[in-house]
Amino acid sequence: MAASSLLVLIDDIATVLDDVALMTKAATKKTAGVLGDDLALNAQQVTGVKPARELPVVWAVAKGSMLNKAILVPGALAISFFVPWLVIPLLMLGGAFLCFEGFEKIAHRFLHRQEDEQHKEELRNALKNPDVDLKVVEQDKIKGAIRTDFILSAEIIAITLGTVSSQSIGMQFMVLTVVAIMITIGVYGLVAGIVKLDDGGLYLSQKESPFAKRVGEGILWFAPWMMKALSVLGTIAMFLVGGGILTHGLPPVYEAIHHFVEDFGGVGQAVIPVLADGLFGVVAGALLVAVITPLIKLWKARSA
Repeated sequence: MAASSLLVLIDDIATVLDDVALMTKAATKKTAGVLGDDLALNAQQVTGVKPARELPVVWAVAKGSMLNKAILVPGALAISFFVPWLVIPLLMLGGAFLCFEGFEKIAHRFLHRQEDEQHKEELRNALKNPDVDLKVVEQDKIKGAIRTDFILSAEIIAITLGTVSSQSIGMQFMVLTVVAIMITIGVYGLVAGIVKLDDGGLYLSQKESPFAKRVGEGILWFAPWMMKALSVLGTIAMFLVGGGILTHGLPPVYEAIHHFVEDFGGVGQAVIPVLADGLFGVVAGALLVAVITPLIKLWKARSA
C-alpha cells in the first residue's frame, strides 16, 4: 500500500510538473516580444562600463531583477485570487503598453537621433574625465537597468498570468515562479554573453592562428550587428504580442480578422492573423503615442 501510494504520488507530481512545463512553454511564447526587448535593453544598459566591471554589473542587475519578480509574482497571485476580473484589463493594459513602447521607440529613433548621439558623446567624454566617479556612473546604470527590468518584468508577469488565469492558484504560482526564474537566468545569461562577446572576438583576433584571427574578426564584426538585430526583432515582436493581446481582448476585431482569412489556404490562415495582429499593434501604438506623448510633455512642463 505504501509503495503504491508513493507511485501514485510520484505520478501526480510528474503530471503536475508536465502541466507546469506545458503552461510555462505557452506563457513564454506569449512573452517573446518583451523578452527580445528586455535582452536588447539590458545589454545596452551596461555599455560604457569598464570591461572588467561588465559581468559584476550584469550580476547586480540580475539580482535586482529577481527582487523585482519576488515582488511581482505574489502581487500577481493576490490579484488573481482576490480580484480575478482584473486580470483581463491588466493584460489589455500590458498589451497597450507594449504597442505604445514599440511605436515610441520607432518615433524616438527618427525624431530624436541627434539627441541620442549627443547623449552618447557626453557619456564617452564623462568616462574619459579622471574627475568623474566611475562608481557613481556604474550605480546609476545598475539602478536604471533595474527600473527598466521592473517595467518589462511586470509586462511578462501580466502576460503569463493571463495565460494561466483559469488554472488553480497552486498551478499559477508554479508557472509564474518557473517563468520568472527561467527568464531571469536566460536573459541575464545571454546579456553576460553578449557584453563579453567582443572581448572574446578581440582575444581570438590576436592569436597567431589564421583561423582564430578570422573567427575573432568575424565576431567583432558580428557583435554590433547582433545588438541591432535584437533590438529590431524585439520591437517587431512587441507589436505582434501586444497587438495579439489587444485583438483577442476585442471580440469584434478578433472575429473580423478570422472571418477575413476564411477564404485563404492553410499558410494564409496561419500567417495573416499574425500580420493583422502586428498591424493592429502598430496602429494602436501610433494612436497611443499621439495621445499620451503630448500629455506627458504638458505634465512635465507644469511640474517644472
